[in-house]
Amino acid sequence: MRKGLSPFTLSCLMFGFAFLYVPILLLVVYSFNDGKNVAIWSGFSTRWYATLLENEALKAATWVTLQVAVASSTLAVMIGTLAGVLMARFGHFRGRTVFSAMVYAPLVMPEVIIGLSLLLLFVSLSIDRGFMTVTIAHTTTSAAYVAVVIQSRLSSFDRSIEEAALDLGATPAKTFFVITLPVIAPALVAGWLLAFTLSLDALVLSQFTTGPGSTTLPMQIYSKVRLGVTPEINAISTILIGVVATGVLIASILQHRAVKRREREEREALAT
Repeated sequence: MRKGLSPFTLSCLMFGFAFLYVPILLLVVYSFNDGKNVAIWSGFSTRWYATLLENEALKAATWVTLQVAVASSTLAVMIGTLAGVLMARFGHFRGRTVFSAMVYAPLVMPEVIIGLSLLLLFVSLSIDRGFMTVTIAHTTTSAAYVAVVIQSRLSSFDRSIEEAALDLGATPAKTFFVITLPVIAPALVAGWLLAFTLSLDALVLSQFTTGPGSTTLPMQIYSKVRLGVTPEINAISTILIGVVATGVLIASILQHRAVKRREREEREALAT
């Protein structure tokens, strides 16, 4: 008989969730505060969301952030998928240790080191800092996370399906796009969402690699918070939380449906 959680375990669990989510809940609540003082509740109002529409700096920073996040996430999925496939499928090739170390390095290396290194690289190559350099910086770190996700999924993948397709005359490229890619699609979506979230949060990398006209939203928020938190910051942060939460919810629903569909197909195959 399965036992329930002990009072101590349940208390620790509740404390952990409260520590994580109560500050976020307070931020969302005070984004609807009518007063300018974010520490004193003055009544319910949506005036600060309307004010955001008149703040050109925040709107421009938000647009740049979304563009960088989408571009870097897409590039990270492409590069990370290739790296994950290489590490999961090509065995112990010459230079694997060095290659794996290069892939995993951004996971443990401080962002300030990566940002400074990229800054020196761009300066030495006389590359003007802007949208492109910020996208490259975000892709550099996000691709490592995607590679780990894809490698983990491929490690548990049943290769007999691919071998059957190859035995039936399919080329390796067709096997990958027709068989492998649809199976690892949930991992690709998870990797893209992870890279997208990391890009939204990349403050240090953006500060080192940004240029005129490419200020991201985290940089804009940080510059304003240094002068004091305003309800506008709470409002834009709440919108970001809503966007990320919606994306995670949609991805979870799609992944759940894919699992259910695959289980149903397996049952039908066994029945026949």
